[in-house]
Amino acid sequence: MRVLVMLDGTHADADHPHIRVDDLGLLRGDGVFETVLVVDGQPRELGPHLDRLARSAAMLNLPAPDLAAWERVSRQVIDSWTDSGEFALKLVYTRGPEFGDGSTTAFALGMAIGPRTFTHREAGVAALTLDRGFDPSIVERAPWLLLGAKTLSYALNMAALRYAEAHGADEAIFIASDGSVLEGPTATIVLVEGDTMRTTPPTIGILPGTTQAALFRAAERSGWTTKTEPIHRDELENAEGLFLVSSVRKITRVHTLDGVELPDSVKLHTELSALYESEYP
Repeated sequence: MRVLVMLDGTHADADHPHIRVDDLGLLRGDGVFETVLVVDGQPRELGPHLDRLARSAAMLNLPAPDLAAWERVSRQVIDSWTDSGEFALKLVYTRGPEFGDGSTTAFALGMAIGPRTFTHREAGVAALTLDRGFDPSIVERAPWLLLGAKTLSYALNMAALRYAEAHGADEAIFIASDGSVLEGPTATIVLVEGDTMRTTPPTIGILPGTTQAALFRAAERSGWTTKTEPIHRDELENAEGLFLVSSVRKITRVHTLDGVELPDSVKLHTELSALYESEYP
């Protein structure tokens, strides 16, 4: 099942073409997007997702998105979804046609979540660390690199996942040239040591994680210590738990890293998943 609604509120057939062939989002990846998890008709972290959409748009010098309109169109998709359970709500905003009238392209698309995601949530994943090719110090010096923006230019991210799969892994974890842990191609990294959860700071050129933020809120209420600070590659294998966190994958444990089996974190995964779900009674 899919549900497509344009930003002006028009419902459209998801099986028919609606994007012009000269749309700059298609030709150059010149646009931004967000993916929101919807569970039983309730979007999770919609506000933070919309805030991040606006932040990414500002980094690309796109016109400021009308967040109220995005909230309305999101609700239209949700209200039109007739299947039960979970689905993914994708919000897409591009610079529009290269030879158009200057208007942007904007739509919300509801999509089913693939079975592989549910399998990984339960069974965990093997991950491969990959060099991302930059030093975190470049973030402030080169804002045009758009590090930390959620753009449509995802070819590199998809290539990283294909490379990982070709080498026997399910997921990838990007490492900076100085050995700093960055993020996954589509996920935030969370490390657990004792009663402390750690994640990497967005200032090193990564996306601020909406699901990670929800997990940390719940953890803090339950007495955990949470830290947003640099993590080095060497710390990953010795942690009690290593997790990939994102809207659609929720909390997914990494059981194998670069071919090395990690400490058993099944019980810890159950605890973190329960903490996360407690945010949405």
